[in-house]
Amino acid sequence: MNTSRRNFLKKTSVLLAASTGWSSSIFAAPEAKTLTGVQLYSVRDDMSKDPAGSLRKLAAMGYQHVEHANYVNHRFYGYSAKEFKKVLEDTGLKMPSGHTVLAPNHWDAAAGDFTDSWKKTVEDAATVGQQFVISPSLDKSLRKTQNDLKRYMDVFNRCGELCKKSGMKFGYHNHDFEFSEKLDGTSVYDIILQNTDPDLVIQQIDIGNLYNGGVKALDIMRQYPGRFVSMHVKDEIKSGNPKEPYESTLLGKGIVPVKQVIDLGKKSGGTLHFIIEQESYQNKLPMDCMKENLTTMKKWGY
Repeated sequence: MNTSRRNFLKKTSVLLAASTGWSSSIFAAPEAKTLTGVQLYSVRDDMSKDPAGSLRKLAAMGYQHVEHANYVNHRFYGYSAKEFKKVLEDTGLKMPSGHTVLAPNHWDAAAGDFTDSWKKTVEDAATVGQQFVISPSLDKSLRKTQNDLKRYMDVFNRCGELCKKSGMKFGYHNHDFEFSEKLDGTSVYDIILQNTDPDLVIQQIDIGNLYNGGVKALDIMRQYPGRFVSMHVKDEIKSGNPKEPYESTLLGKGIVPVKQVIDLGKKSGGTLHFIIEQESYQNKLPMDCMKENLTTMKKWGY
């Protein structure tokens, strides 16, 4: 199409909208859809014994999306990427994200490139249909000084560029040390968010883990609006463990204002993926907890 015709069509569409009283929003891109899923670490024992059967149980509860937490030797729960994609398809599930640690040995500083092993990891994530490749850890050797951490955030951004080639984004998932540890007076989490490109590196905020770091999800989300594309939806209760005073529990049964947090995520946090996770069960069966958690999310409109 030549330039003059392109300009003519553009002007015509604007004039048509104005003359008919249509809102200009009719020409805007559709609003991105949110989804509710479950982190498979929540049912880790079930998945280790019978991955396919466990996925069928989750699908029968009403889950449509899962997030993996087991990628070992380039296999998902013992399956190759193509095999696991077939398992997901057979159960009617999709897996838009997964947890795989980006470790120091995945980056070859001398070559200025990622190792073939990590490139294979990204390739497999694309094969199973992931949108996000999320690292749930940050090795202690990478956060000895602020400069060390800033340098590795360049690697995070480079990983984002690598994932982008396959139509995905790289992401980071917090625990608690990111908030309790400070380097030259700045928290590890602040350094991560201030030195990563949000167009390349998404943040998956775990709204329960950070309680053990001495902060609250609402405060962090208000500090960094729009940065939390993915969220681990989690509630917490006192654990009795002095090292980790809080442990996860059923949604709506603990101290986290979960509904308020997820609403803020949807409104101004940029959150599209709401991933349920529970790691402690207070004498209940993990599968029963996942069913109850999904029921709670549906009551809340998610």
